Amino acid sequence: MGIDSEEPAPPDGGLTVKQVDAFQKGEPKTLGGIQIIIAALTLCLSVTLLHQEIHFTGDIKTLFVVVVQFILSGAAFVHAGRKPSLFWVKATLVLNLVSAAFATAALGLLSKHLPYRQDSYHCELCRRLEYATVLLIDGIVGTLVLFLVLELLICITAMLFGLNVLANGALQLAVSSQPVSRPQSQPVEPPSQPAEPQVATGTQIRSSPPAQVPPSNAATPPPVIEVTQP
Repeated sequence: MGIDSEEPAPPDGGLTVKQVDAFQKGEPKTLGGIQIIIAALTLCLSVTLLHQEIHFTGDIKTLFVVVVQFILSGAAFVHAGRKPSLFWVKATLVLNLVSAAFATAALGLLSKHLPYRQDSYHCELCRRLEYATVLLIDGIVGTLVLFLVLELLICITAMLFGLNVLANGALQLAVSSQPVSRPQSQPVEPPSQPAEPQVATGTQIRSSPPAQVPPSNAATPPPVIEVTQP
């Protein structure tokens, strides 16, 4: 079939069937829903930490910005899964890139506070806190770190599928822009005619008429008798 059987190039702002299938393989609605759930749980745990006597409240308050970014990324990912288009694929790619950067920054801020009870500058505060409260803070911070790692993996997966869709579109556009070479039909040679005999100049060729053969059933005429008078 060749190039003629390839799928036509997508219109401006649209996706081909192959691009949509490649994007749907990443389960965008499922991943977007997980991002929104992670954002909600991160918000709840951050509010819980703010009610504890901890010194890194500034780091916890930065998580509220991260939560808003996670919600935007998840909502855009869910909408792109329901109504895929080139615009929303690019939007999810950019939003997940920003979310990955925020998740990495928040992960670095919270990781330095683990384990909480072993920080040297927390010795006086740890004496005033109950041992169960210290364990609670460790558990919440550790859970937030796990959520951030999971969010970072989701963002990386979303970016890979988005780049795959854009790469397929660029490849199809490059193929469709190439000139199509069609095989030229070979001319059909007419059947050869028998050569006519050449006649020398000054020579006449006469064809004798065909001999007439009398029918065998015809009666022989009687002989004619001539009478001579004296």
